[in-house]
Amino acid sequence: MKFFKENEIIIKKSKFLGFLLQNTNENEILQALRQLQTEHKKATHICYGYILSEPLQEKFFDDGEPSRTAGFAILSVLQKKKLKNVAVFVVRYFGGVKLGAGGLVRAYTQTTSQLFKGEK
Repeated sequence: MKFFKENEIIIKKSKFLGFLLQNTNENEILQALRQLQTEHKKATHICYGYILSEPLQEKFFDDGEPSRTAGFAILSVLQKKKLKNVAVFVVRYFGGVKLGAGGLVRAYTQTTSQLFKGEK
């Protein structure tokens, strides 16, 4: 699976890798998740959020991060941008420094937002 866009952010020694799928559907999202799980076996978390339009579905997954600090942060960016048929995955490699709930929300939000930098 080829992702539309990718980025990397390092915050307090944790590495956050963002992956964007556009014009996607549920099957492609599951395929992309399996691919990331295979390629990033040593990752601590693989979180995601997506919005599909037919029928309307909004979903997020925190993958072990504290509730609503990761996947919900990703989904919130997609909602604010009013996007449809889009999925964002963020792969986290823990760097040994806890970020706290607020730090996690900021990290996942920043990683997601940077995937759309320069777009309107």
